[in-house]
Amino acid sequence: MTVELAVLIPPAIIVALIVFNLMGFIDACAAFDRLSLDAVVAHGVAPSGTQTEATGASEVQAAIASALGREGTCEVSVSVEDVGSGESSSAFVVSPLLRRFVCRLTYKPWPSSVRMPGITLDAPLALSHERSIVVDRYRPGVVV
Repeated sequence: MTVELAVLIPPAIIVALIVFNLMGFIDACAAFDRLSLDAVVAHGVAPSGTQTEATGASEVQAAIASALGREGTCEVSVSVEDVGSGESSSAFVVSPLLRRFVCRLTYKPWPSSVRMPGITLDAPLALSHERSIVVDRYRPGVVV
């Protein structure tokens, strides 16, 4: 019975860590989806100071990161692109002032590596989740 216990405890611990990290990732994704929409509508459409894409992206990133509150395990990055910029000039664009905010959450599992006698577990580098939100530049609160 002691041998069976010694054989079953390490895999049980590994499965528990995988479930723990999966639940943490799901929780972070749910909070991130809600916070990213709020931050883009509040800060990305009309950023304070200079009205540039970089300023809007940095304000959205700071707002999401501070509201998420998981500095050790989660990283947030935000990029901005014009929606109508890649289209040809012959196409009719309903609103040429649309911006797409692409918010990315990167989750680093805990612990990154576990070493026990006979078992070594290396976690993947990171799990990522992405949310894309299109807004009108000059009409705050309008999400397309």
